Amino acid sequence: MTTVLIADDQPMQRFGFRILLESQDDMTVVGEAANGTEAIRLVDRHHPDVVLMDIRMPGLDGIEATRRIVATGARTRVLIVTTFDLDEYAYDGLRAGASGFLVKDARPEELLAGIRAVASGDAVVAPSLTRRLLDAYIHHLPASPTTDPQPEDPRLGSLTEREREILTVIGQGWTNSEIAECLHLAESTVKTHVGRILAKTGARDRVQAVILAYDTQLVTPA
Repeated sequence: MTTVLIADDQPMQRFGFRILLESQDDMTVVGEAANGTEAIRLVDRHHPDVVLMDIRMPGLDGIEATRRIVATGARTRVLIVTTFDLDEYAYDGLRAGASGFLVKDARPEELLAGIRAVASGDAVVAPSLTRRLLDAYIHHLPASPTTDPQPEDPRLGSLTEREREILTVIGQGWTNSEIAECLHLAESTVKTHVGRILAKTGARDRVQAVILAYDTQLVTPA
């Protein structure tokens, strides 16, 4: 059973989500929050598998709430729900540690599939869409103050050359099958490499691995 917390300041939106989720045999709603502060409190109380997190809420917004939930190290994963697929706040939500995002007008089956994917440890955002999002809002990344060589990010230090190569193409939006074909590897081998990359770098999922590739300048915007 996947437990879900709904965080949204609109009562009708929460009601709609609850009706949909509780129609499923494998999901249950453990609580509702109207703002980020309530969401954090209810996560601490119920330890849900997934939080459906709105971004724009009064008081503490969904981005800061996501950041604080992730910082606790809890197993709870956050799925951002937003109005537009290229909302700049969605980018900030991913950087805060969310495992993906969906638009509020997504079809019911897309929302349900997204919740199940996040609960199982996968990222919801397709690699190509993640790349488009990051390219659109790359200006959020801190600019390097000088042209002098910067010390290598310690998160990359334990990666093998092959793992570094795969992290780079993950950041470029390649799927596992594309990586396997272009690097002449079995797809199962690629999956193993991706798992090791996540473990070594501390990235929670593939979305966070893409952001890491940008942060460490393995990938730069086209």
